[in-house]
Amino acid sequence: MKFYTLQLYCIVLLCFQLSAVFAQQPTVKMNDSNTPLHALQPNYPVSYSAPSKESIQLVLNSVYRYLDAHTFASLQNKKTGAISNTLQAIDTNLILQPGDFRLTSYEWGVTYAGMLKAGQATGDNKFTEYTTKRLSFLANVAPYFKEQLKQYPQVKNPLKQLLDPHALDDAGAICASMIKALPLLNSKEVTPVINNYIDFISNREYRLADGTMARNRPLKNTIWLDDMFMSIPALAQMGKLTGNKKYTDDAVKQILQFSSRMFNPSVNLYMHGWVESMEAHPEFRWARANGWALLATVELLDVLPENHPSRKQIIALLQAHIKGITSFQSGTGFWHQLLDKQDSYLETSATAIYAYCMAHAINKGWINPKTYGPAVLLAWNAVATKVTTAGQIEGTCVGTGMAFDPAFYYYRPTNIYAAHGYGPVLLAGAEVLDLIKKYHYYLNDSALQLEEK
Repeated sequence: MKFYTLQLYCIVLLCFQLSAVFAQQPTVKMNDSNTPLHALQPNYPVSYSAPSKESIQLVLNSVYRYLDAHTFASLQNKKTGAISNTLQAIDTNLILQPGDFRLTSYEWGVTYAGMLKAGQATGDNKFTEYTTKRLSFLANVAPYFKEQLKQYPQVKNPLKQLLDPHALDDAGAICASMIKALPLLNSKEVTPVINNYIDFISNREYRLADGTMARNRPLKNTIWLDDMFMSIPALAQMGKLTGNKKYTDDAVKQILQFSSRMFNPSVNLYMHGWVESMEAHPEFRWARANGWALLATVELLDVLPENHPSRKQIIALLQAHIKGITSFQSGTGFWHQLLDKQDSYLETSATAIYAYCMAHAINKGWINPKTYGPAVLLAWNAVATKVTTAGQIEGTCVGTGMAFDPAFYYYRPTNIYAAHGYGPVLLAGAEVLDLIKKYHYYLNDSALQLEEK
């Protein structure tokens, strides 16, 4: 035992002596002559690399699990709490089983489209079934609640938004998603719902004298940039479905007339609102509204005939808008709530919409992949940091009206239950998944570059 104690003492003494020797050696200063400074690893706030297929699918699966567990395709008796899908005598206590989100909102129209896209990109049918199950459910119960509305018009009807839309928010996004899903649904049940939506958009929505979709709030004859998305995709999809040019031509007219009033070519961005009675307009470039406009443009181009006389003009508009948006991307990968106001907060839903639309435009050949591909990946990596392990999405601005002062936009709350984030994240993940299948990403002098495989 004494031998081992003495041996340990000698080892400790030797280490002490060596440390003293090394402490006396001069410290080598890191400088340009002895260190490749350009290769030092930056302290990026989000991942600066191409995401893997597995990491994207992990995000998509997480969002799916959360939404599937918290949005129900069932009926519930609001008095007893009993769950039942049996439709018999009209019962005013029967409602849609409440979940975290509303199955008939425009945000959920985007989510249904996002699930369809995720199903195509991953090959996993659970995403597709999420949409078909809920849209089939809505179409199936619509006649029952239509009769309830007829018999008891004074009672709050759970499908009033679907049966009797009063704004583009009520109709456009859900309609577009239903048409996309129509080959997978019972056409006999779903078509009357689609026709009711399109009738409202085409014939009953308020318009300016030249036919541009408009609202009478917050001021008379106001154009909301959001309404590009709330109208154009549904019209475009209906044009493709029916072959009737009136729908396609109306969609084209809307995008051109919105843009003539609201798109500023000096910055290549849209203002949020245009009011007929104003000579000068406060140009608040709200991020998500620019996202809705960009998404509407992409959706129109997806189904617009190649020989349509306005197609080249619309592609040029898309390219200009993407150029403007990209110029305001932050170093974190996100975009700001007000795009050109760097002290406004970083917002998730708009960033996800941009990631999707830019990736889609690359995949379709509408924009240069080498120019915009790295920005897309930076945006997706940023968005992925906002998806919690539970599948909820953080940093999404809540529903937002229109204002003519900056404070309104700066201080809009964010919330995990803001439904606007879920569809865009699904769309973005699915499209970026398609992008990395087609393109190879690599680092050159530490900078992310892209080339086709």
